[in-house]
Amino acid sequence: MALDRLLSSGRVLAPLLPPSGARAAVLSVPDVARPYVVAALANVGHGHPVVAVTPTQADAEHLTHDVAAYLGRQAVATFPAWETLPFERVSPGVETMGRRLETVWRLRHDPPKVLVAAVRALVQRLGPHVEDAAPILIRPGERIDLDELLARLVRMGYRREHQVEHRGEVAVRGSIVDVYPSTGEVPVRIDLWGDEVERLTAIDVADQRSKDDLVEACIFGARELVPTDEVRARARELIAAEPWGREQWERLSDGLAFEGMESWLPWLTQEPGPERPDRAGSAGSGVAQHVLPDLLPDDRLVLLFEPGRLRDRAAEVLDEERALAASLATTWGVPGGDLPRLHLSFERLLAHTTAPAWTVTSVPTPGVTEVTAFHATAWEPVAGDPDAVTRHVQRLLADRYRIVVAADGAGSAARLARSLADAGIIAPLRLPDDPALDVPGVNVVVEPLDRGVVLADLKLAILAEPDLTGRKRAHRKARPRPRATEGFFDSLEPGDHVVHHHHGVGRYKGMVRRALMGGPERDYLLIEYRDGSLHLPSDQIDLVRPYSGGEQPSLNRMGGTDWSKTKARVRSAAKEIAQELVVLYQRRLQSPGFAFSPDTPWQHELEDAFGFTETADQLKAIVEVKADMEEPRPMDRLVCGDVGFGKTEVAIRAAMKAVQDGKQVCILVPTTLLANQHHATFSDRFAGFPVRVEVFSRFLTTAQARKVQQAVAAGEVDIVIGTHKLLAKDVEFKDLGLLVIDEEQRFGVTSKEQIKQLRANVDVLTLSATPIPRTLEMSLTGIRDLTLLNTPPAERK
Repeated sequence: MALDRLLSSGRVLAPLLPPSGARAAVLSVPDVARPYVVAALANVGHGHPVVAVTPTQADAEHLTHDVAAYLGRQAVATFPAWETLPFERVSPGVETMGRRLETVWRLRHDPPKVLVAAVRALVQRLGPHVEDAAPILIRPGERIDLDELLARLVRMGYRREHQVEHRGEVAVRGSIVDVYPSTGEVPVRIDLWGDEVERLTAIDVADQRSKDDLVEACIFGARELVPTDEVRARARELIAAEPWGREQWERLSDGLAFEGMESWLPWLTQEPGPERPDRAGSAGSGVAQHVLPDLLPDDRLVLLFEPGRLRDRAAEVLDEERALAASLATTWGVPGGDLPRLHLSFERLLAHTTAPAWTVTSVPTPGVTEVTAFHATAWEPVAGDPDAVTRHVQRLLADRYRIVVAADGAGSAARLARSLADAGIIAPLRLPDDPALDVPGVNVVVEPLDRGVVLADLKLAILAEPDLTGRKRAHRKARPRPRATEGFFDSLEPGDHVVHHHHGVGRYKGMVRRALMGGPERDYLLIEYRDGSLHLPSDQIDLVRPYSGGEQPSLNRMGGTDWSKTKARVRSAAKEIAQELVVLYQRRLQSPGFAFSPDTPWQHELEDAFGFTETADQLKAIVEVKADMEEPRPMDRLVCGDVGFGKTEVAIRAAMKAVQDGKQVCILVPTTLLANQHHATFSDRFAGFPVRVEVFSRFLTTAQARKVQQAVAAGEVDIVIGTHKLLAKDVEFKDLGLLVIDEEQRFGVTSKEQIKQLRANVDVLTLSATPIPRTLEMSLTGIRDLTLLNTPPAERK
């Protein structure tokens, strides 16, 4: 259900639009009104299906989200760009290619009302004949040939595996075919009886068991470049024309699918005419190159948002690709140093389409007189003045406005209705298609929006929950973490400090080759000490370890007693810490803890506002953590899961439970960057609640740090997030109830246990992707409780 009823006012909007036959027009539309105007153009107005072109992918995602709130999720599609760099020899994500193929197919067979795309996606070449790449439709009761089905899936880019775990995989066991569609949320199981589809079900990736019956499975391709006969013929021509790339041309000519094959798409297509930007057609035939706008029907209306920014972004893409091409042409030994391009110029974007193109800007364009202007304003900011919205709503009601409050979830909708009622404003909960939305008054609906808008010409005001709370919904995709270096010798540079097992701390001076004692020449590590230099044979490199202490350590003497004394002190300190740990955990097991109350309505409201679907493991972890907190003993639970598996959301819900009982929450993180990221996340999730979240790190000035420190001691801060600065002796909590340790493996033992000493009965929640052996051993032996997050969310990259 969507807010399309609000678009019925488009008949009032229609006179403000350019004539329906206008091939070009200029619209001046404020940012906050663009989703409404796009939805109105597609729904009523001239009834044009709309293609909205935005400068960036983030703009596209925000616009898609809000337009879908007006028209419904199925009425809006997004055309993504590849995540890979040109010439990278890495294939784009299977889901990305599948969504692109689905969008192209829908344009011809089931066109969405609105198609949103960033300019980078539109200036990128399409794969050969992607417009002909029809999906496989499977329904129970139909007859299919198993061998033909598998052959077609392989041609579409699916990989044969023993079981399906990722998009783009297919597995066969007897008469059962499992396939994970490139655009699907879950894998599909096709159970055959002979050649008849007896049953069609969704399956769980974790245990490979069937779940829900399906009425249909739609399977789009998993690769945008498929070795068709034309592609194979073109690859055979390239073997002679471009001998430097013989290896990949032969694989393509043989019809093989391999990782990174999409990188060679520019060589396999050509642009007819003198404006061809590459040499792809010089050797003979080839598939005519095209971009998505070439496939648009004449009734499509193209909206170009901020053409200046679009042109600049397209130029940046070409400049980046040109720089890569110049570098790689030399490396690959390409004659002439010229590589064909994956992206085309901005001028090429609409060169081969007759669809009308309108320009949309935020402000009128200088020198352009015929501009259709939309008058719209954003809601007044509410920071520091919670009654500002109420006063604004009352003014609009006096002017006979229709006011719709769009809440993110049912819990927040009920709370917003109560808050307005407390201010004397009647705001009942309505369904988005309720006729009551057509008359003046205030109504609350459940339909997430990023931003609201006030449309004076239509006497319509739409208030989004973020306008009230300040919460900003993130639409960016997760970025992969950089891989850690395998060993420190890979990045060891002269001047770095190292520790020799017998001699202690020295300074690495580099590798030397020499003959000692009249023997043969060998490679040695030269390590400088206070009283001389040590030549360490390269085959004894395992005696050296990286130095991980202070920035400027003092050098030891070779064979001196100072290093032996240092090791003795460390052993003594380790024994002392171990004894303290034994006493601490014994006291924690014996001492009574605080039994937190059951979930409150605000707890349910926070959980309902979560913008994603929890995995089964995530739900299990949340239930176990909250159950531990309600027990009259201190919680000590380790939640172990990979990056992006949802550990932070577990901590957010635990923090809310602690705050609801008046307890403070301390979140300890290893780096300032992570502290700031968590502060943004927690502030966003708690924006609609009377919860104060602060960050305590080295980025604060002395005055700011002192102010936060005093507020924590006074109990005015509910949740504080910080680095090891929280371990300072002068940081005191008024009533600490929950300690969350994130990335535990990056803290020292003393640091981690130091804050626990503040309260022996504090609940402790540890989050880690790679727990240290001591923590894991205590979890496995029962000293600490353990929860594993094994299932990744469907959208995790």
